[in-house]
Amino acid sequence: MTPDLAEPERQRVLIRLLRTYLSPYKKPIGLLVALQLLQTSATLYLPTLNADIIDNGVVTGDTGHILALGALMIGVSLVQVLCNIGAVFYGARTASALGRDVRADVFGRVQSFSAREVGHFGAPSLITRTTNDVQQVQMLVLMAFTLMVSAPIMCVGGIVMALGQDVPLSAVLLAVVPVLGICVSLIVKKMRPLFRTMQERLDTVNRVLREQITGNRVIRAFVRDEYEKGRFREANEELTDVSLSTGRLMALMFPTVMTVVNVSSVAVVWFGAHRIDSGAIQIGALTAFLAYLMQIVMAVMMATFMFMMVPRAEVCAERIQEVLDTDSSVVPPLAPVTELRSRGQLEVRGVDFRYPGAEESVLRGIDLVARPGETTAIIGSTGSGKSTLLGLVPRLFDVTGGEVLVDGVDVRELDPATMARIVGLVPQKPYLFSGTVATNLRYGKPDAGDEELWQALEVAQAADFVRGLEAGLNAPIAQGGTNVSGGQRQRLAIARTLVQRPEIYLFDDSFSALDYATDAALRGALARETAEATVVIVAQRVSTIRDADRIVVLDEGRVVGAGSHQELMQSNETYREIVLSQLTEAEAA
Repeated sequence: MTPDLAEPERQRVLIRLLRTYLSPYKKPIGLLVALQLLQTSATLYLPTLNADIIDNGVVTGDTGHILALGALMIGVSLVQVLCNIGAVFYGARTASALGRDVRADVFGRVQSFSAREVGHFGAPSLITRTTNDVQQVQMLVLMAFTLMVSAPIMCVGGIVMALGQDVPLSAVLLAVVPVLGICVSLIVKKMRPLFRTMQERLDTVNRVLREQITGNRVIRAFVRDEYEKGRFREANEELTDVSLSTGRLMALMFPTVMTVVNVSSVAVVWFGAHRIDSGAIQIGALTAFLAYLMQIVMAVMMATFMFMMVPRAEVCAERIQEVLDTDSSVVPPLAPVTELRSRGQLEVRGVDFRYPGAEESVLRGIDLVARPGETTAIIGSTGSGKSTLLGLVPRLFDVTGGEVLVDGVDVRELDPATMARIVGLVPQKPYLFSGTVATNLRYGKPDAGDEELWQALEVAQAADFVRGLEAGLNAPIAQGGTNVSGGQRQRLAIARTLVQRPEIYLFDDSFSALDYATDAALRGALARETAEATVVIVAQRVSTIRDADRIVVLDEGRVVGAGSHQELMQSNETYREIVLSQLTEAEAA
């Protein structure tokens, strides 16, 4: 994560974010400001009318004057209400539009990230930034449109109107406004660092909660319920502590403001009574002055609401902008190749790959060729870089050295849509989306018919269990496929790739949850279905890959052998050790 920004820089980030996303809405914002100006002007005019009624109607007993000005006050109040409704309407629409646009851009940026950037931020933090952080900025904009636009108009207008009632009495304002400003500024200054801590601890709560929900089975299997409760309690208490600290400062804000207000009101009444006694002003003028004092204070309090929200919105804007300013390490090509001459040949030339900040490369000098109509298998010990190598083909991350070629074209120059059509990946941990069996199978080919789906299910050895479901293809699938077993999830993921019918199939240990009989049946059906395609299989189980046309052995990120099963058994000690750890000499032969 980037280090904390200084306060002025953080303010500039917020202003830049708002300027960027509010610029398309200049017309509604202009109308909103006009409505707020009209509404505030009406509010400021009412105390003057009230003073006129008291001095020239109530004191003199002129009922007609009272009724006439009363009707005018009703009309002014009606204008005030209508303008306020219009201002709130346009303010809410514009703030909601800003939230929608920022969320869409953050989501789009995250979708462009490679595994490297996602790992850098972390999924819980990205979720918080897309939801809670955007909501805080949206709320600030809404409050600004409904309160902050009218606050300076009311404050300045109130001072002008108060001066019009009595200039000497307005000296009280010279003391009240600066004192309020100083009090609010001191409290807000202490709140700024707390808001950043609050957002970070909200990330922590999201992370812990996400881990516990996802890893619920592991927690129960190891009976670690109490330990996990303690982890969540600790994260929750840390968030609670900083929230309470912020809440205490917020609670201190309003009593401070009201104390200043009440003291100033007493001072106005005290000095105003002497002014009335000397005949300098009338009772109506004092009443109007008190009303304007309250309007000025209300303007300050509205600004106080804003000041309380601005520090947190600044922190959220900084976190949002950090995502928007982060470029993916997997950069789309400027002149993408959309058409390929041959059919699905995969070649890896001198590939190196190193994770950011790692001391050593995961892959070093990898050379590999996988041809159409052949099955190429990759095997090696845990941590040898098998899954990383496979992830370089669909550009889950890019090579740091060498090149990966599909039909002679570097994958970094291929159009992403073309890549998605040519390469089909079944990941090590297959993921199913909430929906139905059919919607998951059609993920790579939305227009696939039911016959194509059943054909893919037959090949993947999943047709029987899908037929056994009450709704068949329309049977519901929970998020992540948690309502089906691991083996069923793997078979559905394989069927999803088969529906897509790519030219290159990448299976990343995709048969690990299957029993030997299902594994053998699936591989037999798969060999017939993918006879003309390029197939690359990463596996830990020797029986899965022993019949492959070519087996590549990885050890500590390097290719240490390549050939058929029999050739490697005779010439490669690393492969022989892997095989004999799973099979007897007779079975291996």
